[in-house]
Amino acid sequence: MAEVHANESEETAKVASLVVRMPTMDDPWRWLAKGWRDLWSAPVLSLGYGAVFVLAGLLGTAGLWLVGWEPMVPIAAAGFALLGPILAVGLYEISRRLELGLPIRLRDVVFVRTAAPVQLGFMAFLLIFIYLVWLRAATLLIAFFIYDNVMPLGDFLTFVLTTPEGLALLVVGTIIGGLLALITFVISALAIPILMQKDIDAMTAMSASVEVMMDAPGPMLLWGWLIGVLTVFGFATMFIGLIVIFPLIGHATWHAYRSIIEDPQT
Repeated sequence: MAEVHANESEETAKVASLVVRMPTMDDPWRWLAKGWRDLWSAPVLSLGYGAVFVLAGLLGTAGLWLVGWEPMVPIAAAGFALLGPILAVGLYEISRRLELGLPIRLRDVVFVRTAAPVQLGFMAFLLIFIYLVWLRAATLLIAFFIYDNVMPLGDFLTFVLTTPEGLALLVVGTIIGGLLALITFVISALAIPILMQKDIDAMTAMSASVEVMMDAPGPMLLWGWLIGVLTVFGFATMFIGLIVIFPLIGHATWHAYRSIIEDPQT
């Protein structure tokens, strides 16, 4: 159990070898401001990073459309948030290099050198597993609520929004998806940047994320809400907005880590 003590206006806790500073309600806005600054300090690589993942999303959407699985498009897109923390590793590296005044080269962003690569691999596996659980749960829900689950996307959206069965599908799916997204956020909000910087095990890194969520739920839930709102806006623009939003959240996540975890090894 972490030992928590007051230090004037700040709270700190010790999680194994990590010293954690509890965030305030103002911090999430500061993280976004710093993320915005980093985005425009390295616009080519940051926006290019976002564009690559948007292109991958569009290609995946086209593939689902071509094979007639159009109802899976919003489901697969919603799951993007579950993988976002691990997909943003290159963005964390950009922010790290900007902070240290190091040159930012494409190879450094694509091939990020991390302190705990095996543990990061475990985190990636865990997030992919959660994503697959979401996809499986969504397909089972569709099969349960729609006997003929192959329909055009427009008909599917009409079904979801205008029929009792569709509304039930929407509510249950939102609850399940929201729960998985919350679990992902709680365990990975800090864990992945920590494992980039410190040679520790994944359980310790995840414990730090959980500890901060338990001890400072207000700021962390606000941060999760901001991420969710920005991500939904990106989807609402047919993914195009994610070219900016994805790197913005990635850079801001790095600053969340730097704000919360004291004296990281760089």
